[in-house]
Amino acid sequence: MAAVRSATVRRDGRAAVRYLLPAGILLGALLVYPIYQLVVISLYDYGQPQAAGAAPLVFLGLDNYANLLADAQFWTVLGKTIGFAAACVLGSLVVGTALAVLASRVRALPRTLLFLAALGAWATPAIAGSYVWLFLFDTDFGLVNEVLSGIGFSGMAHHSWTFGTFGTFGLVAAEVIWCSFPFVMVTMYAGISGVPKETLEAAALDGASVWRTSWSVVLPAVRPLLTIATVQSIIWDFKVFTQIYVMTNGGGIAGRNLILNVYAYQQAFAGQEYGLGSAIGVVMTLLLLSITGLYVRSQRRSAAWL
Repeated sequence: MAAVRSATVRRDGRAAVRYLLPAGILLGALLVYPIYQLVVISLYDYGQPQAAGAAPLVFLGLDNYANLLADAQFWTVLGKTIGFAAACVLGSLVVGTALAVLASRVRALPRTLLFLAALGAWATPAIAGSYVWLFLFDTDFGLVNEVLSGIGFSGMAHHSWTFGTFGTFGLVAAEVIWCSFPFVMVTMYAGISGVPKETLEAAALDGASVWRTSWSVVLPAVRPLLTIATVQSIIWDFKVFTQIYVMTNGGGIAGRNLILNVYAYQQAFAGQEYGLGSAIGVVMTLLLLSITGLYVRSQRRSAAWL
């Protein structure tokens, strides 16, 4: 019996490889080769003259990485990027999961309206959404300042939401969460809807509270989907570019709101240091792989995994 089961597993494995091979080749062409080129460029003194063919390439080895790691601004930007991404990921998960729970408890019409509103936010282009938020929070003509000052917060009249470092990061993070929570909401709603009603009824008959049922029954059932949503949010929010660039006018006053993606853009294109910009891209890729790998590993070690 064990031999038959082992042969079946091997046969299914070979079939899975055959089905996945075309997609693997396509992903390799679209991902592996660009990453390879990114690594190669990061090893050279590659500026505008080299890109135009007016000057020869000079091999630097790891000098671009050494210069990057010795730059105090890089470490400052890295710290801000991690903090900003963590706030966006946490906010997206909390808002998306809370609305998923709400959607599972309301009637069909309110649920449909909720999903339509969320999908509208998700479908809005990042650059358009950024300008809408800037208009809403405009110092002189913004609706938010008008409403706040109209209900008694007179100090909010002509308040600048994009002047201070933390206030600007908070505003951009709110816009990023607004764009990204629908994915979490739809994903978590699918998981919550898939929990058998018999299991929930059994927990209720055993006297379990709503909180206890959510923690001990629903959460283990949706944990794989929560992991997927978290990993996707980490990848998206760690490499945010459009919202920061548009809402802070390229990184804020004196670069106070720079994150790694905008910093890499400034070094590579504004500074015409493509080799250094590529090195930043390689470091970002390694950081993302490390963060997501550690998170997935910690979830697999959890007793509630699957």
